[in-house]
Amino acid sequence: MAAIGRYGMYMVVTLCCGFASAQNYKPGEVIVKLKSDRGSMSSYSFLGKAQTDKQMVLKESYGKMNIHHFGLSKGQSVSEAIHDLSQDPDVEYVEPNYYLAKTSDTGIHESFSLSEIESYAKNTNEILATDSDIGLNYVWQSLTGAQSTSPPIVAVIDTGLQIDHTVITDTGALWVNAGEIAGNGIDDDGNGYIDDVNGWNFVANSGTMYDDDGHGTHVTGIILSVDQNIFTTPRTAAKIKIMPLKFLDGSGVGSTSDAIRAIYYAVNNGATVLNNSWGGTGYSAALHDAVAYTYSKGAAFVAAAGNSANNNDSVALYPASYDVPNVISVAATGSSNYLASFSNYGATSVDLGSPGTYILSTIPTNSFGTSSGTSMSTPFVAGTLAQMKVAAPTMLGYQLKSLVLGQIQTYSQLSGKVYTGGKLNTASAVSVAASTPVESTQPAYTVSYQSASRSVASNESQMAGCGMVSKMSGSSGLPLDRILVTLGLLLLPLVAYQVRRMIWPESRRRHERYKINSEVRISVGDKELVGSVSSISLGGAQVNTAALLEDGGMVTMLIESPDGAEKIEVGGRVVWSEANKAYGVAFDHAPQTALQRITDWTRGLQKI
Repeated sequence: MAAIGRYGMYMVVTLCCGFASAQNYKPGEVIVKLKSDRGSMSSYSFLGKAQTDKQMVLKESYGKMNIHHFGLSKGQSVSEAIHDLSQDPDVEYVEPNYYLAKTSDTGIHESFSLSEIESYAKNTNEILATDSDIGLNYVWQSLTGAQSTSPPIVAVIDTGLQIDHTVITDTGALWVNAGEIAGNGIDDDGNGYIDDVNGWNFVANSGTMYDDDGHGTHVTGIILSVDQNIFTTPRTAAKIKIMPLKFLDGSGVGSTSDAIRAIYYAVNNGATVLNNSWGGTGYSAALHDAVAYTYSKGAAFVAAAGNSANNNDSVALYPASYDVPNVISVAATGSSNYLASFSNYGATSVDLGSPGTYILSTIPTNSFGTSSGTSMSTPFVAGTLAQMKVAAPTMLGYQLKSLVLGQIQTYSQLSGKVYTGGKLNTASAVSVAASTPVESTQPAYTVSYQSASRSVASNESQMAGCGMVSKMSGSSGLPLDRILVTLGLLLLPLVAYQVRRMIWPESRRRHERYKINSEVRISVGDKELVGSVSSISLGGAQVNTAALLEDGGMVTMLIESPDGAEKIEVGGRVVWSEANKAYGVAFDHAPQTALQRITDWTRGLQKI
């Protein structure tokens, strides 16, 4: 058997995914961010126009960010759509759905069984949690037995996970979605994913996160090696949970939209630490928004600095280089605490170093193997943050980052290479987290979008400026008085309606209506649609969706409360309002419990 020690001869894997070249995007798809708040009439108007005027298909919406993923109509190019949509006054930005791809690697060629590892450890008297000088022994001992009913959840956004690996099963580390019933084909918890019992596969759109690459399983083992020594038996119950989210396929390729979906899923389903061992040099505003969303939810976002031996101060690598306050950018260190030869660095853009050479961890087929890269450095930091959350469960991502960067081990050889001039110190970070008062708030952060760093290929040198919404300007040729007369004529029906309501009381609404801004999932037969509710009463709700509903048809809706804390299910009949250009759903035989919850909601809402 080949040597397993830290300085043995191994095939090095530098696996860290990246954005690809300028034309490398999914054909027929775009990602759009709208300017107005979600739930506003202009947002609903845009979604309606996209469906009816442009025959675009809404594939996914991230309501809280007002970002929407569209499929284009047949024959429409991405470049045409971007030119067209960028002229629309409702659009903040539009960009292609870029592919993400891992850098070329040789795979993990050297693998070992647990018995081989234990035999080697016994003969050499060496603990095989690589680079244990970061203080793993202290964490294993000091937090022993520190079990919680709500253990910290670490989302591993990667290539998947071998969920039946003995390290996973022995430690019980796999996250379980308590709101989902396995195998019944129903979205029990109403989060939009059917049978997502342990996470989600965004490549295959299923609850099976098989790892057909090996990278995600290796990363997961490193995170768990901070929790305990996974290279010996018997193992103990893990103090943390792992949520595997697969967005990279067996070739290491994914898309921006799937990365965003994974990030969005993670924080909306309770993950407080996100491990991201991938990255690339192209800037995406949509991905920037997604990372900022994790900050708003109080999570920590750990990202690999990259494996190209580049200075990230000069050539940024994302998501590690986003300026969001909860992002921790991680470089790789090797023997003697020098920066690894392959690792990216940056005196202002990379935060700290972490072990990243010849790291032994779990791999599929229920065995173990070695690998090198910032992909391996990153989970040591994510695992440390998770243990800090064990010690201080309510600590937010910003404070976690501040503490972990404040407790590094400084080394002269890392000075000028990383912001802190040092390397991860797990023992000190966890110890300080346990004794530091928890801060309940974080500094405000507003995304400042950068100029697009990638262009879109186009065969058209000149394209007609046919924006989805025409702007009204002085050059339109329409006199102001004509515009006012036209507007007056358009408003006459509304005025007449209001007068009628004042004169004939019987025409007034039976129920008071309130303004609301909540997400809704609509079940129509075997389909589920995503939309929002902009007004609600005990008699019904106005539903905004880009999909076409059947007037008079029956639907079931899962409506989110204004504060997002709960959902209610209510059935009703679809009614199309030509005046409002919107769907309404009349509550037919709604249960009294649902009506009571709506009444409770409306006490804090604005009456319309």
